[in-house]
Amino acid sequence: MTSAPFHPAGPARRTVVAAAGAAGLAVALTACSGSDDDASGDTGSAGSPPASQDAGGGESGGGEEAGAALAATADIPEGGGKVFADRKVVVTQPTAGEFKAFSATCTHQGCAVKSVADGVINCPCHNSNFSITDGSVQGGPATKPLPALRITVSGDSIRLTG
Repeated sequence: MTSAPFHPAGPARRTVVAAAGAAGLAVALTACSGSDDDASGDTGSAGSPPASQDAGGGESGGGEEAGAALAATADIPEGGGKVFADRKVVVTQPTAGEFKAFSATCTHQGCAVKSVADGVINCPCHNSNFSITDGSVQGGPATKPLPALRITVSGDSIRLTG
């Protein structure tokens, strides 16, 4: 007597293994792509800025509204800075009266930088750190500096200019 070959009910082993691998990949990609929604981080002491200054150079970041007021100079601590997550900009004051702006998107994997402390801009995703003076990499897996953005300081107002 001959019997028919046995075919178990349910998915084949190959299907189960492929699905598990795809699920693991999706979890890994999700873990590396996001960041918290906290709008800013800042440290340092307040400084007295000058009346007017043009700072920056480099390219404009994506989506910022040119010319819109970003912050008051008093909001940016000397030796520190502040992250404007909604505008994807970080503004720093490396020395009294000198203001710089950089993209708030980490060059490692696109996470939003979260805070400024001890003279560096910090990305929480993989702990990359960037200089508040020129955006250069100070540590972490990032290898490219944060792109500089153009700002204008007029009176006590800091504005994106392009």
